[in-house]
Amino acid sequence: MVKDLSGDQFAAIARSLSSELGADATFERATATALQIVEGCDYAGIALVEKRGDVSTLTATDDKVVRRLHELQVETGQGPDVDSIADQDSVYASDLRTDERWPEWTALVLTETDVRSVLSLRLFAGPGRQLGTMNLYSRSTDAFPIDERVSAHALAAHVAVAMNAAEGRQSMESALLNRTVIGQAEGMLMQKFNLSPDAAFFSLVRLSQRSQTKLHLVAADIVHHGIKPGLLD
Repeated sequence: MVKDLSGDQFAAIARSLSSELGADATFERATATALQIVEGCDYAGIALVEKRGDVSTLTATDDKVVRRLHELQVETGQGPDVDSIADQDSVYASDLRTDERWPEWTALVLTETDVRSVLSLRLFAGPGRQLGTMNLYSRSTDAFPIDERVSAHALAAHVAVAMNAAEGRQSMESALLNRTVIGQAEGMLMQKFNLSPDAAFFSLVRLSQRSQTKLHLVAADIVHHGIKPGLLD
């Protein structure tokens, strides 16, 4: 069940999201927040949905699972994002084992992952009808009943405001390219310092905040010039 959050608490979440340094960090904070406040949400991701049906992962709390869920929508041409989100504010599948809207996608999801419930929330529409979506996934069936979906919509509204603000500083296409660089820098830090993915990302965030430099620029410096001595001191 979603925690009982007041309007002031949601406002605090919105301020926290808007204060992130660039779009990439905003995406990361948004999905992390979804896991924190929506009980039953096991995975979360934000995707960019192109008019032609391509679904690109901008961020994911579990890169392997969420990215694959998005990739399967491209491979099958089916799924909550490509089929439905353009015409609806949200799409909910309470039990993928019995849902008949996306037969090819659902069959592969059930085979390849442990996801059983999906809630997709539309975040924005950009130039050329690009859509942003926040996708919440659960290993349980009936994971997002009505009260929880209402609260999830409230969170998505605040996330959309923060994302639109971030988009003003950095385009969505640029964010996708930058996420690749950030992933490369995370991998280098993980290998060098034996860090977990989360620890590597938050190390980049601390470096970004300390130097007042955008996250993707900090990552690019590491990728192109290597890890300097004393970097994480």
